[in-house]
Order: sequence, then structure tokens, then C-alpha cells
Amino acid sequence: MVVTWDDIDAAAESLAKVMRRTPMIASRVLSERGDCEVWLKCENLQRTGSFKPRGAYNRISRLSADERARGVVAASAGNHAQGVAWSATQLGISSRVYMPRGAALPKIAATKAYGAEVILDGSTVDEALVAAQAFADETGAVLIHPFDHPDIVAGQATVGAEILEQMPDVDAIVVPLGGGGLLAGIAAAVKQRRPEVTIVGVQAAQAAAWPQSLADGHPVALTAMNTMADGIAVARPGDVPFAHISELVDSIVTVSEEALSTALLLMLERAKLVVEPAGAAAVAALTTGTLELSGKVCVVVSGGNIDPLLLSHVTTHGLTAAGRFLTVTATVSDRPGGLIALLELLRDRGASVVDVVHSRVADDLYLDEVQVTVSVETRGPEHQREVRRALSDAGFLRS
Repeated sequence: MVVTWDDIDAAAESLAKVMRRTPMIASRVLSERGDCEVWLKCENLQRTGSFKPRGAYNRISRLSADERARGVVAASAGNHAQGVAWSATQLGISSRVYMPRGAALPKIAATKAYGAEVILDGSTVDEALVAAQAFADETGAVLIHPFDHPDIVAGQATVGAEILEQMPDVDAIVVPLGGGGLLAGIAAAVKQRRPEVTIVGVQAAQAAAWPQSLADGHPVALTAMNTMADGIAVARPGDVPFAHISELVDSIVTVSEEALSTALLLMLERAKLVVEPAGAAAVAALTTGTLELSGKVCVVVSGGNIDPLLLSHVTTHGLTAAGRFLTVTATVSDRPGGLIALLELLRDRGASVVDVVHSRVADDLYLDEVQVTVSVETRGPEHQREVRRALSDAGFLRS
């Protein structure tokens, strides 16, 4: 291991005057689903909306006077960008942040508002990181890596130290996992004090570099990623986090896009928390039933910075995955009353119509038929099956 308890203690002392001590909130719904006592560590309520300023501030605050004079540079899709911008401004240091061209507009605006010069470059964080490194090599600016540095890991480790103080009898901790800085830090802090605590990392299945990397014994880069959880979409694990995670973390699991969106929706509805997809990864792992944990479990909610447009899309995705939103294509008679018969059936089955698209153009339609695509609100998977059966029995659905 690279990060010791002395490093973590020093980071905690440095961060005490600027970081929020984020709350632990009990979650009855997750406790019931996981058959254990679940508490949420709400880093989405941290400054800038995620855990990232902990590591960024700790790293930047330790720079020499000469390094500070040259300024700092970083690459990020959003959370690290905001953490670096805020931290540099707090310390009176200039900052430049490279962000992918597809980064969410609210994250770009927030990064600028925190004081950084923002440059859009590349289509991924990895490409933006190449541009940031080139700028550092050219100008002497200090590159603040999002996860692959001992000071970053030590800063993130203060989350683990807080968990031990707030929940001294914790039995397991579940943590979202991208490049590995947060998980490595929490593991370093917790295992040095309570090695019996189970620590689990959670990745998005469509951006999961860690399982293969751990199997091979060294970081392995993915060739492609496709996940809504941009905050943990990292192609290659960091070397410093890998040294800690490979030794200290008990298991790594993955979750689907459906599980991520359902978890985000659950946080909105039941916990009243705005959480981004990456921040909901650990919650998703508990809702899928893939983890067998007991006792007191801490689930880290790592961030809440989400574009309102994405929130709308993800909410719809989550409603669909949870059986709360159903879209079917029906065939009805092209005569007066044909569409009404379909809508009355849906009404009688308790399905609330959201949208109707009416079309006479389809390859398999007869002359006196039309195709209707209807979206309805439903009460869950069983209600969806009931609605489908009723539509089929009435002849609206073709096999």
C-alpha cells in the first residue's frame, strides 16, 4: 500500500476547514430489500455535489509555491472538473480543465463558475486527459489526475474515516467504482482500522475494467464503453488505486443500465435525494439482490451532479425498468369507435394513457386497420402482464 493512516489523518486535518461532513441517512427501503440495516453516506451533498473535492483539495494544497505559481490542469467529464476548479480557486491558484465535447452543459457551466478555464477536447475523458497532459508538458502546469495519485487517494480516504466515526459498528461498505480513487481510499482507511469490514466495489457492466484487470493482476484498458454513468466510465484503472484495491477490497460486482436507472428513481422517490447514475451504482447493487450482506451496511452515494435533461431520460428509463411505464403497439379497426375501444380497455384495466401515435402505414396492416402505439403508466410488472393479456385477449396484439 502507498497510502498510510498518517497520510489519511493529515488529509483529514487539511480538509476539516473546507469540506462538509456529509450525513449518514438510514434507508428503510434498501434495508427491506437487502435484509440488512442500510445507511447512505451522502457525498452527493458534499461541496460541488460529489466526493471529488476531497482528493483535489488535498492534492493541490500540498503543492509547492513554485508549483502553485505554474497553475494546475485537469481532465474530467464533470465531477473532478468541479472539484479541481473549486479547490484551486479556494487556494488562489489558476486552473484549466479539459472536458469531453459531449460533457453535460450544467457541469461545464459549474466548472467555469468555480473559476476554471474550460477547454472542450476529445470525445472521452481519456482523450481529454491526453490533451491535459500535453498542456502540462508544454507549460509546466501541474496535472491533477482524477484518481491516480497518493494525495488524491488519501483525500478520498477521509470518506472512509468519517464512516468509521459515524458508524463505528459498520459490517460492510459498498462503493461506486470507476478509476478507483474513492474505493481505494475508503479501503485504505477502513481496513487499517477494522480489517474485518467487508468492502465491495460496484461498476457499470458496460464500463467494467476492474474484473479483468484484477484477474490479470494489472490494470487492463477497455476498448469500448457505453453507460449512462459517465462518472465511473473509466477505461483503465489507476496504478495507485490498483495497488490498494487488489489487496484490500473483498469483491467487485457489476450492475446493468436498468439497475442504475431504477436505483436513481428509487433515490428520488424514497430517499428524496438527487443522485447521478454513477452515484447510484452502489444502491443499484443492493436492489438487484446480487450481494449477500448482513448486519450494518453503508452504501456510498458518491455524487448528485446530473443534467436535468439526462435526469428526465433516466427517470423514464427507470420507470420502464421498474414496470411503471409500458409502450405497446396495437392493431385496431379503422372505423369509428376503433380507437375508443382500445382506450376504454386500458382505462378499465387501470392503465393511464400518456401518449398515442396513430398510423395507417405498416407492412402487415389490412385495408380497414390502423396501427396505434400507446404509452401508459402502470403499477408494476404484474400490472403490465395483466394489461398485455387483456389487449391480447381482445385481439389488439398480434402474435
